[in-house]
Amino acid sequence: MDLRSPDVADGKSREVQQELNAEASWDLFDSAAYVDRNYRFLRSDDAQILHMVRDHFSDYFRERPGRSGEAGATGTGRSGGPVLGIDVGAGANLYPALSMLPWCDAITLFERSAANVEYLEGQRPHYDAHWNDFWDVLCEEDAYRDLPGDEEPRARFRRTVEVQQGDLFSLDRYRGRWSMGTMFFVAESMSTSHQEFETGVERFMHALAPGAPFAAAFMEGSRGYKVGEQFFPACSVTAAEVRDSVVPYAEGDVRIASIGMPGGALRPGYEGMIVACGRRNSA
Repeated sequence: MDLRSPDVADGKSREVQQELNAEASWDLFDSAAYVDRNYRFLRSDDAQILHMVRDHFSDYFRERPGRSGEAGATGTGRSGGPVLGIDVGAGANLYPALSMLPWCDAITLFERSAANVEYLEGQRPHYDAHWNDFWDVLCEEDAYRDLPGDEEPRARFRRTVEVQQGDLFSLDRYRGRWSMGTMFFVAESMSTSHQEFETGVERFMHALAPGAPFAAAFMEGSRGYKVGEQFFPACSVTAAEVRDSVVPYAEGDVRIASIGMPGGALRPGYEGMIVACGRRNSA
């Protein structure tokens, strides 16, 4: 799930206690409080991330003939079939899915928390108005402004998006299924274990087909956080560690960018954000 949050527990004992993903109370995640603090208004750091991801996906598909959903198009997957997108750990964040909207015949929002699954299902018919600001940033590129068939974004979202409840670690059984993918603030924000962080990245990458464009975002130096009254674990990662975890599964160059804290910190207990954009290799 997308696990940035407004507060961080203040206590040194949190820093030495290991908490694995399976031990956290994900079904108690307060989706409403999370959205109110993180996404009710568009922050400058999210705008920077949107610019990067928008340009990455737009450049990728601009080089491929045809576009999913257009009359006469043959699809943009390597096999020429339908384009399937996945947002791993979608949480209560819609903008990764919105970033894939122009090209996908179907988008899976893969999420563990029952509370976040309920939120996502509630957004499918007609997502909330505050997401318009995020869409407006994407619309600076023609592919978003001129959706296939002149479809409205909410109508296309409603038609293409499905919500699937599941554990990130179970994705191994879906190897190579999706044509493009996103994973925002998940692998480093679900456990104190660096091994689970690396496994989370591996599961995400293995779910993608060879050549699939991907975008992933990470909290840098996160020490754990609270959503509502619940504390959730995180492990501290650097840009170098993100690069080391992603590059073995990527084809060609991977763009790794540190976002910092423009406009001030989102919450205590982290050092910035990291974005990785690339293409899946065939390994």
